[in-house]
Amino acid sequence: MITLCGFAISNYYNKVKLALLEKGLPFEEDWVVTGSKDEAVLAASPLGKVPFVRTPQGPLAESQVINDWLEAAYPEPPLAPKDAYAAAKMRELCTFLDMHVELLGRELYGQAYFGGTCAPEVQERVRKQLTKNLAALKRLVKFSPYIAGDRFTLADCSAFSCLPTVANATKAVLGSDLVADAGIDWKAYLKLLGERPSVQKVNADRKLAGEKFAAMSKK
Repeated sequence: MITLCGFAISNYYNKVKLALLEKGLPFEEDWVVTGSKDEAVLAASPLGKVPFVRTPQGPLAESQVINDWLEAAYPEPPLAPKDAYAAAKMRELCTFLDMHVELLGRELYGQAYFGGTCAPEVQERVRKQLTKNLAALKRLVKFSPYIAGDRFTLADCSAFSCLPTVANATKAVLGSDLVADAGIDWKAYLKLLGERPSVQKVNADRKLAGEKFAAMSKK
C-alpha cells in the first residue's frame, strides 16, 4: 500500500494525489506538515518537505519524481505518451510549471493566502519575472483540450495545482491575474478538469483540509 504524506492544501501534494486517483491506485493519507523535524519524516524526506510517499520498497520524495515513478511502476492507465519525444515534451511542461511558475508565484503565497506580507521589491521582482515566464509558458501549452494535447497526462496534474493558485495569488497581491494576462485561459481549462471525478475529489478534500488548517491556526 502507498501512503501519501503531507497535507491537502499543498499544491505539490495534490499534484501527486491527482495522479494516484487517476491511476485508480489504493492509497492512504498521512497528515504531515512541511518542515517537520521528526526523524521518521526526515528519514523519508531529508529536507522535511512534503509530499513524500511511503511504498513497500521504501520512501520517495519530490512530487515529479513520485509521479514519474507512479507512471513507470503502474503504467496503466497511462498518464504519459508512449512516444519518447512526446513524453519528454510533457515532462518539459511539468518542469516548467514547477520551476518557472509555481516556485516564483510561491513568493506571494504568504500574503495571498496566510495573512503575511510581501515586500514591495519582492512583489515587483516576481511581477517582472512571472510576466516573462508566463509568456514563455504560453508557447508550450496546447489546451487541445488538455495542456499537453488530447489526453489527460501528468502535465495536467502539475497545471491543475499550479495555475489557479498562482493566478489567484497574483490577483490578490499584485492586483492583476498574470496568468490570464499572458493569454492563458486557465479558468476554462480548470472547468474542463473539474468534470473529472478525481479532480472533484481533490477539490473537496482540499476544502476540508483548509478548514482543518484554519482551525489549527486559531489554537
